[in-house]
Amino acid sequence: MMRITQLFATAMLMAAGAAQAQQPYVSKVWVADKGNGTYQNPILYADYSDPDVCRAGDDYYMVSSSFNCVPALQILHSKDMVNWSLVGAAAPDGLKYESVFDKPQHGNGMWAPSIRYHQGEFFIYVGDPDFGILMTKAKKAEGPWSPLAMVKAGKGLIDPCPLWDEDGRAYVSHAFAGSRAGLKSVLAVFEMTPDGTQAISESRIVFDGHEKHETVEGTKFHKKDGYYYILAPAGGVKPGWQLAMRSKNVYGPYEEKIVLAQGKTAINGPHQGAWVETPGGEHWFFHFQDVNAYGRIVHLQPMTWKDGWPVMGVDKDGDGCGEPVLSHRKPNVGATYPVCTPLESDEFDGISLGWQWQWHANPQPTWVFNAGHKGYARLFSVPLAADYKNLWNVPNLLMQKFPAPEFSATTKVTFTPSSKFTGERAGLVVMGFNYGGLFVENTPAGLVLTQADCAKADKGTPEKVNATVNLKDGNLWLKVSVAKEGVCTYSYSTDGKKYQSLGNTFTAREGRWIGAKVGLFVTRPQFSNDGGWMDVDWFRIDK
Repeated sequence: MMRITQLFATAMLMAAGAAQAQQPYVSKVWVADKGNGTYQNPILYADYSDPDVCRAGDDYYMVSSSFNCVPALQILHSKDMVNWSLVGAAAPDGLKYESVFDKPQHGNGMWAPSIRYHQGEFFIYVGDPDFGILMTKAKKAEGPWSPLAMVKAGKGLIDPCPLWDEDGRAYVSHAFAGSRAGLKSVLAVFEMTPDGTQAISESRIVFDGHEKHETVEGTKFHKKDGYYYILAPAGGVKPGWQLAMRSKNVYGPYEEKIVLAQGKTAINGPHQGAWVETPGGEHWFFHFQDVNAYGRIVHLQPMTWKDGWPVMGVDKDGDGCGEPVLSHRKPNVGATYPVCTPLESDEFDGISLGWQWQWHANPQPTWVFNAGHKGYARLFSVPLAADYKNLWNVPNLLMQKFPAPEFSATTKVTFTPSSKFTGERAGLVVMGFNYGGLFVENTPAGLVLTQADCAKADKGTPEKVNATVNLKDGNLWLKVSVAKEGVCTYSYSTDGKKYQSLGNTFTAREGRWIGAKVGLFVTRPQFSNDGGWMDVDWFRIDK
């Protein structure tokens, strides 16, 4: 009975999320489509790290690293590779294959997935650096997806990509995480069963990047004109470049060539992404750029072929290595499609959270009640761990990615703490290695609103209170305004009209392998058989 209930809950979550995603949402703070047949980079000014894209007919689907955040492996859809919408997640209920993910595992979990469409099914392969290479598949990219299943167990196996060959055999390329495997900067290939479910050979190293291409990783496996191609980033996340390798034999030897680099542009570390071909024969390449607190944002580059090698971006000097572009004509996909962007704001009018929201650990059913018929989401307070130091290791942080270099996030909330004890706390937080926010707490003296921040949260540093104000009740409008370089200022209102600044400015920082996030939480100081809650009427991203 429990299993049936879980399946029903998952189906309802996915159906409601997909329904929201089908509504054309257009961001007020970042739109890539310029409306004149061209686009600007990044196409996604948000932390869709290590992106991979596949085409199925006239549709394009993207997946990216989600690490410890849940729903994991968010799925985006596009008709033209420029306008994207969130349509689901491949692991909506969490990382159930290991119980460690019931608590925050910063930087662990889902690393650099690949998505492929093969014989009428979508496949995602993803590496967990502590457990191995996993796979999930679905008839529709929107889901439902099968439970994550282990294809090849082993520490340090990361960044996998499948390839089904013409003879029916199937392979996976992958890299190694030096922190677990004790070796990095090499790439390997193993054979798997044709149905893509199980490795049937050991990994064989096919490329060593130590001498010229240290920190080579992030593999994408392709075959074209009799050559096997492995596309991979090298040189490090921020300063690196895009490498292409080719061989007539799946196990090598592989020739290599740098095919995309920063050059004289301001786009650092352009690498790790997806090569996609349109039905009309155009070639395009997606990659990320690491921009500190904003995470790894997604760019789209035109791509051509020269002497059997891909050339990404614009090759100004004719050496076969391109530089990234900031704007370009849109891909020719045979039609023009409406502008749309991934979900940001949420009115909480449905029976599920929007796909833009992620928890910091596997969620529990006691964390939220999506009272869509009443137009709010009720976040219940969750007991803090006995070793609590700050919000870094709190699992019920409900967060979303920074969506643009400048934006504001405002939320209307009603905090109703328990009358049986004090110390319950709720609020709006910008989260990363450093965090800051507006927190309302029930104290012996009544409700108090605090602006506080925390430096080096990952090291267990306690919060620093910058300002406080006494409140008459728990009805509040909380706002953070984010300026360039992630500088945050905070304000609040008790009537939704007049806002008062509170506390100090705060500069956001990235988290472990992810960009800064903004969102909500409710906690209580100890375990009890019940507690309070915060009703969230809406959460809006604006200029």
